[in-house]
Amino acid sequence: MEYNWQQPDWPNFGFDSTGLDALLFQWAEGQGRIGGLLQALSQRMQETSAIDIMVAEAVKTSAIEGELLSREDVLSSIRNNLGLNRFPEKIKDKRAQGVARLMVASREAFAEALAEPMLFDWHRMLMEPYANMHVGQWRSGLAPMQVISGAAGREVVHFEAPPSASVPEEMHRFIAWFNQTGPGNAHQAPVRAAIAHVYFESIHPFEDGNGRIGRALSEKALSQGIGRPVILSLSQAIESKRQACYQALKAAQRSNEITPWIRYFLETILEAQEMAVQQISFTIAKSRFFNDFTGALNPRQEKVLQRMFEAGPEGFTGGMSAKKYMSIAKTSKATATRDLQYLAQIGALVPLGGGRSTRYGIKI
Repeated sequence: MEYNWQQPDWPNFGFDSTGLDALLFQWAEGQGRIGGLLQALSQRMQETSAIDIMVAEAVKTSAIEGELLSREDVLSSIRNNLGLNRFPEKIKDKRAQGVARLMVASREAFAEALAEPMLFDWHRMLMEPYANMHVGQWRSGLAPMQVISGAAGREVVHFEAPPSASVPEEMHRFIAWFNQTGPGNAHQAPVRAAIAHVYFESIHPFEDGNGRIGRALSEKALSQGIGRPVILSLSQAIESKRQACYQALKAAQRSNEITPWIRYFLETILEAQEMAVQQISFTIAKSRFFNDFTGALNPRQEKVLQRMFEAGPEGFTGGMSAKKYMSIAKTSKATATRDLQYLAQIGALVPLGGGRSTRYGIKI
C-alpha cells in the first residue's frame, strides 16, 4: 500500500466534519472552564500552574520517545529559562535542559508565524545534547527514513517518509500551509492542530526529534486558536494511551482522508484538558496545604513534602518511607522516623499500611 505522500491528493487532507461538532463544543467549553480556574488564581499561582503543565509536557513528550527524564531537572531547567531562579540551578541531565528550552521557546513564540529558522532553533535546542547528531537542519542522505519496531532482523516498517531530497520543498509547503490556515478561530483550532501533526510527522523532516517537535507544533496551533499559550499537556494524554496513538497515526499515514485521526486527536486533547483541570486543582490544593501548615514545618520536613508534591496529582510512587525520607532529607533513620510520625500527628501525612512497611501519603 502507498503511503499518504505517495498518493495524488497529497497533501490535500480531507475529512468528514459530521459528528465532530460535539467534540469541538466540549473543547471550547473546557477552555472556558480552565480560563475560569486561572482567573480565580493569583498571578503567582497562574505562573505555577503553567510551569507544572510545561514540566508534565516535557517529561511525557520525552517518555513517548523512550527517555525517562528527572522531573526535578526539567523543573529547574524551565525555571532557569524563565529567569525565575535568582541563581541558575545546575542541571545534571542535558536532555532535560534541551526539552525545557523547547517548552519555553515554543510557548513564548506561540503567536509568531512559523518559519524555517524557528524550526531549526527548536531542533537545535532539543537535540544538541545528543552525540553525532546533525542539528538545526533538515535530514539528508540516501537511506530511507523509516519508522520501525521489532528486534534486529525482524523489524516491522510502520512508515517510510519522503526522500531527504524532497524535504526542503515539502517543508516550504508545510510552513506556508501552517501560516495561511492560522490562527483561525478558536472553535476550529483543534482540527488545524490535528492536521498539522499528521502532516509534519508524515514529512518527518529531521534526523531525530520529529515527534517532540510535532507535538510542540500542535500545541502552537491550539495556542494560536485561543490567543494565549494553551494550558494542557498533549503528550501527557498521548503517553497514557501510547499504542492508540501509534495505531491512529499509522492509519492516517496511509490515506489523505483522515476523519478517524481527527476524531482520535480531538478525543485526546479533551482528555488532556481534563488532566489540566486536575493539575490546576492540585496546584491550588498544594498552596492551601502549605498555608495550613505555615510555621509547623522545619526546612527538612518542608523539603520532603515539596518533593512529594512534585509527583503531581497521580501521587508519590509507593508513598513516603523512612528510607526515602532519609535519602531526600539527608538525615538519619531515627530523625526520618520521628519526622514522619510528627507529620502524621499534625495531619500533613496519612499512614498507608502498618508495621515496619508503613508508607505515608499526603493528606489533601
